[in-house]
Amino acid sequence: MARPEDDTQRSIPLNLTLALAALVIIVAGMRAGSSLLVPLLLSLFIAVVCTAPVHWLHRLGVGLRLSVWLTLIVIGGLLSLLGLLLVNSFGTFVDALPGIEQKLYEYYLGVLDSLAGLGLAIDTDRLGELLQAEQFGNWIPTLIGQVGNLMMQSVVVALLVMFLLFETLNFRDKVSRALANPAPSLRRFNEFSLTLKRYLAVKTLISLATGALIWLSCKLVGVEFPLLWAVLAFALNYIPNIGSAIAAVPPVLLLLVSPDGGLFKALVLSGAYLGVNFVLGNLLEPRVMGRALGLSTFVAFLSLVVWGWIFGAVGMLLSVVLTMTLKIALDSHPQTRWIAHLLGPGATPLEKAHRPPLERNNEE
Repeated sequence: MARPEDDTQRSIPLNLTLALAALVIIVAGMRAGSSLLVPLLLSLFIAVVCTAPVHWLHRLGVGLRLSVWLTLIVIGGLLSLLGLLLVNSFGTFVDALPGIEQKLYEYYLGVLDSLAGLGLAIDTDRLGELLQAEQFGNWIPTLIGQVGNLMMQSVVVALLVMFLLFETLNFRDKVSRALANPAPSLRRFNEFSLTLKRYLAVKTLISLATGALIWLSCKLVGVEFPLLWAVLAFALNYIPNIGSAIAAVPPVLLLLVSPDGGLFKALVLSGAYLGVNFVLGNLLEPRVMGRALGLSTFVAFLSLVVWGWIFGAVGMLLSVVLTMTLKIALDSHPQTRWIAHLLGPGATPLEKAHRPPLERNNEE
């Protein structure tokens, strides 16, 4: 007769295999349905951010439904105004893009000629064929088409945000009726939603501050299209590790070849990007959020690759947000809290120094 311990040990590989198979099926389904899931995820996270002003207005004595409408009207008006300014700036940038590409092409050929004059064996003719300015124009229609598709999806996202905000008004009542003992589920959901709201609010505010400081830096240095680069810095600030570096490349290259720019101003703008992201991303953000809302560097980069592979560019933008949502959900349940700890950044040297001596000896 088999012992219960033997049955348990034999079931562990089977459960692990079933869990991995289920994970593969879920990921494949998410990638196949990305066109449907991407607007839904965007609207869900925007709705979570919008609940903060809704509850703030409600605490001031405004009714819940009126608070939702006021929030939607104000945010919709601000986004519409920003969209109009951004479309105008983007249109001007697209018109000027062929000339910018030609200047970049000439500048880099000059750099290659200078390197060749120093004795470096570089085939400028071969490289020049690869960097023909006309070839860069092929991706302009694709870029414009993607922007148009994004504008069409923004209408769907706006409608979903509106419906989700009104749906949250009756969520607690629905859960209370659906479950026999709703108190534990509601408590865990409240912990999860409050932590997620805090993370998204702080991340969004820091991204807004990043965009505002980048706009000011671009205006002071004299680079063209400062609003475009500010919005790009705001959006790419959600991408871990490489987002800020990617956002700095277009304005720095533009300033490098502009008549009023040059190498010195390009270096100054690069320093401004580096300083803003170091102060806000490495100093302010961890202090405001706390280490409980952090991810290890490896997990952050892995989430960038995985979510980008599943959902494309939007997945890269939301990679940390999606992984933090998963981490917060795992941390809200005692049985899965250990997984959330594995996703975290670990203890700092100061925190390790305050641990009991026995724990420090075990780590060593």
